[in-house]
Amino acid sequence: MPGERIYPDEVAGPFPEPPVEFEDRESRAIEVRAYESGNEEEFEALVEMYADFDPSDRAQGIPPGREARIRDWLDTILRGDCLNVVAWDGASVAGHAVLVPDEDAYELAIFVYQPYQRAGIGTNLIETLLGYGEAEGVEKVWLTVERWNRPAVSLYEKVGFETSDSESFELEMSLRLAE
Repeated sequence: MPGERIYPDEVAGPFPEPPVEFEDRESRAIEVRAYESGNEEEFEALVEMYADFDPSDRAQGIPPGREARIRDWLDTILRGDCLNVVAWDGASVAGHAVLVPDEDAYELAIFVYQPYQRAGIGTNLIETLLGYGEAEGVEKVWLTVERWNRPAVSLYEKVGFETSDSESFELEMSLRLAE
């Protein structure tokens, strides 16, 4: 069937389940934990990070730019069947990653706040999200990334994603968490 997503035969992992604590390359104590639905302080901290997010790091229209749209977007992805993990530096959000259900798989999106980039947070965020997904029964994960974004592509390959479609300016990458 044309357009059908291809997944690797090999199962990736194992990955750690949240919460995960580590020291980043800047010697900051970071904790990655599952998002607590209904926690207003955590929600506001996420809104604050996204409101200050550098527009040049936005891809495919996300995260949204205006605060009202950020709140609507977060309301959608922080509830229901989506799985979310947040990287915390004390009370500040360093990054956020989400698995969004899509037919028989989940789409992954990750955002690392600019002051925290290139410090090892993205790797820990993705691995912890995949561990959370694995524990929740997620079997297949996919994502799209702009092909010129070599740091992101390298990160995804490092945790086990493989390119499944390279027909456009975006690469589609996939990973299998279970048989």
